Amino acid sequence: MEYFENLINEFPFLWSIMKFLIIILFVFFIINYLRKYLKKKIPNLTVRYKSQKGVEIIGYIVLLIIIIIYFTGTIKDFTVIIGLFTAGLAFTLQELILSIAGSVYIFLVKVYTPGDRIEINGIKGDVIDVDSIYTTMMEIGQWVNSDNYTGRIVKLSNAFVFKGPVYNYSQDFPFIWDEFNLPIRYGSNIDLAKSIIIKTATETLSEYTMNSKAQWNAVVNKYYIEDAQVDPTLAITLTDNWIQFNLRYIVDFKKRRLTKHVLHDKIRKEIEKTNDAVILASTTLEVIKIPDVKIDLKTPINT
Repeated sequence: MEYFENLINEFPFLWSIMKFLIIILFVFFIINYLRKYLKKKIPNLTVRYKSQKGVEIIGYIVLLIIIIIYFTGTIKDFTVIIGLFTAGLAFTLQELILSIAGSVYIFLVKVYTPGDRIEINGIKGDVIDVDSIYTTMMEIGQWVNSDNYTGRIVKLSNAFVFKGPVYNYSQDFPFIWDEFNLPIRYGSNIDLAKSIIIKTATETLSEYTMNSKAQWNAVVNKYYIEDAQVDPTLAITLTDNWIQFNLRYIVDFKKRRLTKHVLHDKIRKEIEKTNDAVILASTTLEVIKIPDVKIDLKTPINT
């Protein structure tokens, strides 16, 4: 015991550093313990995530205060220390500082939250985590058709919220408009075709339409935006080869591919029941006239 006391008296600076490291490790231990405790005790995923993030933020604030008090002995020089720190590292760590500022901006303004589907910096995916530096997304699209997961997890700097647009598929209004074209052959019963497509779409999308109307009204009241049609609509275009039916409808932002499949399948079955009164078109070539070819068999062929 006397040996350690002599060592401390001989190297006071070393002992001071050791005490500081012990305090920091203790704070990190408490943060980690509380995160694990909340994970076990809170069943709701959203509440658990926010609680764990809250513990992290409080822990970092406590660490910052401990560092200031430990090395200065008082908190009154806080602004001076922050000023010197910012001036010294602003240039070399500008991306890191911008990322931290971006995380604060994301949380305060609620640009997006975990669970939202966004597109930022040309990358599209579902947000699965937002920390003080990075936004983590489960990527969709790329080489995979439609809005399906690729399996890649993408970490993107929070600084990008200041560098370009952020497309949010689910904030305030978790529905998107989608559309597809159906080619109907000339000579078909057009009124019957219109009836089949609109009826099928209305019945299939009734739940989305009903749920979206109330939320769209809230969006119209919140933002400076004109009202829009959320019921399925049909537009007809005459082309050289067929009559093109364009169906536009609203759908849950995570069920675009499945809904399009269901609509195509149901419309196909209804058209098949019409006994060729309505026929789906395909690219065709019509031969108007074969030119006359005269062959003179009496004329000798020179060899």
